[in-house]
Amino acid sequence: MEKVPQRLREMNALARRAGAEILHIRERGAKVREKADSSPVTEADEAAEAVILAGLKELWPDIPVIAEEEAAAGRLPAAGRRFFLVDPLDGTKSFISGRKDFTVNLALIENGAPVAGVVFAPARGELYAGDEQAGAFFAKGDAPLAPMQHKPREAGKGLRAVASLNHRDAETDAWLAAHGVNDIVAAGSSIKLCLLALGEADVYPRFGRTMEWDIAAGQAVLEAAGGQVLEAESGAPLRYGKAARGYDNPPFIAWAAGVRPL
Repeated sequence: MEKVPQRLREMNALARRAGAEILHIRERGAKVREKADSSPVTEADEAAEAVILAGLKELWPDIPVIAEEEAAAGRLPAAGRRFFLVDPLDGTKSFISGRKDFTVNLALIENGAPVAGVVFAPARGELYAGDEQAGAFFAKGDAPLAPMQHKPREAGKGLRAVASLNHRDAETDAWLAAHGVNDIVAAGSSIKLCLLALGEADVYPRFGRTMEWDIAAGQAVLEAAGGQVLEAESGAPLRYGKAARGYDNPPFIAWAAGVRPL
């Protein structure tokens, strides 16, 4: 068994603590309000972010953190060469609607690349983790992280795509049609990138707006599993620290391991 790096163990523990807080708030009922961009935010988003920020400050006090709710409040530190990206509750709409595909996301960025990340889906009891040196890991329930098992593609079978449950758009549909992709699974949050890492799907095209904290942890997991996330226009790897863009991403196409980009 490959050894789980200490930084992943620490990030795993933080994500689980944040996830437990989210589930506790969901059980008693979370209050919802709108942010300035009209997107929803709940007590659970804020409580989970507070758990993660406190943990990161204790463990890595010298590494800046860019977190979704802090960014929404205008508190953005200078990122520099090395920083964390945090989305404490990706898939807030799924959380509000009572679905299970919401996630806690934590990624370490070095020189623009996501070198380590964890995605925890607390309602599903699933934790995905990836490290550029050690590979990808998975845990179900309270089990420890173990090397991820990637489902091999069936020879001669067409591409299976995963698409956004809440944000699918006409441009995505046009791309899927142009490439003859008819087998499509809808999913919410960063679970989509984790499905690619597992080999449950082959491609995830995304043309609608995403923020860096939405994608970085999932990209770390997918790349550790041998996949890739490429800018749709240039074909270059998706990178982070794009302060001039307000930390949003260009359109991208994510690919599972062993699938050749079209």
